[in-house]
Amino acid sequence: MLRVLFQFEAGPSMSSKLENLKDQGLSVDAVPVHDKVRFGECLQNADVLWHVLDPVTEEMIRSAPKLRLIQKIGVGVNTIDLKTAQDCGIAVCNMPGTNSRAVAEMTLTLMLGALRRISYLDRATRAGSWHLPPDIQESIGEIHGRTVGFFGFGAVPRILAPILKVMGAHLIYTSTTPKSDAEAEWRDFDELIRESDIISIHAPLTAETKGIFGSAEIDAMKPGAIIVNTARGELIDQEAFVRALSKGAIGAAGLDVFAGEPIDHDDKILKLENVVIAPHVSWLTSETLDRSLVVAVENCRRLEAKEKLLHQVG
Repeated sequence: MLRVLFQFEAGPSMSSKLENLKDQGLSVDAVPVHDKVRFGECLQNADVLWHVLDPVTEEMIRSAPKLRLIQKIGVGVNTIDLKTAQDCGIAVCNMPGTNSRAVAEMTLTLMLGALRRISYLDRATRAGSWHLPPDIQESIGEIHGRTVGFFGFGAVPRILAPILKVMGAHLIYTSTTPKSDAEAEWRDFDELIRESDIISIHAPLTAETKGIFGSAEIDAMKPGAIIVNTARGELIDQEAFVRALSKGAIGAAGLDVFAGEPIDHDDKILKLENVVIAPHVSWLTSETLDRSLVVAVENCRRLEAKEKLLHQVG
């Protein structure tokens, strides 16, 4: 029986699905991220780690003598110490595409939420207000007629592009190279920043992209531009971002990711009424989890059968 440690707080439905995997030779311990003691105990005997978001550090990897595979539930592997995994002979895999539809839908949700000032409206209505101040009225808008710029053009923008086009948006994008089949016009990075009414971020966190949206880039954006980020928080200089949002240079934002996670409850960005926020859950739907289990289970089978693993990145 292959021992699998799943960094996840499983509800009744998921717990039942995991229990049924015993029929496929998998004994899965689902341990919430906050239960550090139990996680550490289970890690010592785990053959496979199904990793979600909490960083997989060198210390963790070296404390797991039986570990043979770290399976990312998602795409980004920046939270895994790849060098240590390689040094210890542990394979690392991800699963591109399994959460793309969920992230695309959440991106659109945050985009619309920022445009329609949903955070403000929700709080004001709950507080008994039925009146919109003129500045709020004038900040509410539509996707139709706006230029949406994608920073990166992978699976998520490809799902969003035809939807936004039907809604009447003009679409542009930047990426390392132009895509011949993109439903959007290519721009270089500086042009994208200057032209976009809404910037939607869809790039991995690398040494080159960390902090790429800095003070100069934020200052170069259209007055009142909107930023939506469902990629990685560290792509944006959060201090400069907060300043621009506070003074209205950036009109609004829809954020599922932050420079530091979990975000501190005293963080200034949480106090801004022109920001719609979520706790890094764009990927999280029951459908995403079902698709993810298929890939994770198949890689466990391949590991045991000594076959080539799916989507190995390290």
